Amino acid sequence: MGTSPLGSAMTFAYGEAVDDASASATINAVLNSSIRFLDTSNAYGEAERRIGDVLKSRGLPDDFVVASKADPMGNDFSGERVRASFAESTSRLGLESLDLFYLHDPEMFDFSDLTARGGAVEALVNLKCDGLVRGIGVAGGNLDVMRRYVDLGVFDVVLNHNHYTLLNRTAEPLISQTLNAGAAFINAAPYASGFLAKTSGATYQYGAPSEDVVRKVERLRGLCDDYGVSLPALALRFSTQNPRISSTIVGVSRPDRIPELVSNDAAEIPDAIWSDVENILEIQS
Repeated sequence: MGTSPLGSAMTFAYGEAVDDASASATINAVLNSSIRFLDTSNAYGEAERRIGDVLKSRGLPDDFVVASKADPMGNDFSGERVRASFAESTSRLGLESLDLFYLHDPEMFDFSDLTARGGAVEALVNLKCDGLVRGIGVAGGNLDVMRRYVDLGVFDVVLNHNHYTLLNRTAEPLISQTLNAGAAFINAAPYASGFLAKTSGATYQYGAPSEDVVRKVERLRGLCDDYGVSLPALALRFSTQNPRISSTIVGVSRPDRIPELVSNDAAEIPDAIWSDVENILEIQS
């Protein structure tokens, strides 16, 4: 479960604000479901505090994974800032350590600065060496920048969003590079920021969809109707069925969407539909 909708930072993308009560109900619904992985960030507004409030009241299940992300303070993304970001996140979450801690959106900063001696990447490595995080990762959207960080050979996990969906496969070289480096790949936003899950009012990769995208999605909806499956289930399964992807992150804003998400992943998808999907999208297998 992705938690950016539970804070104030991504209201522009999801189109709705979430209050404390709804956020608490959503987090509890996740903990009560088969979902065992929660992804958050220092940058997600109130999300970490709201998660921490729930965890403090009921505890964290032994089999549950919590990941957060190191974020800059203004223009400061130094090693010292990474350590401060970790302290802020763990304090809000009420945890002493994290299963996974990412460098978040490094494409906004100079690669040489973040990888310099004493810089952000070294601080992440040191947090792992000190036993404060089990694994370290890099999370971002720019594929070329992400590949530079994979080449460093220090990250356990790479998270990329919006580049491996039914409509966009541009992350495939990054996935191969990540696995060849011995790291795990996590795919975020399989619904392309909601456009493959909603029938109206959704953005495509956080922006307005092109006419070509709209046309292809309309054809995909017709195909799904023919096969008796839902487009959200098809879009989610495209990611979750891929053995090269360790986990798929979907942002959730309401408690009723948790059983819907679990149901979508468990839906029966006929094998024959996939070749028809490729034909519609004109993507070469």
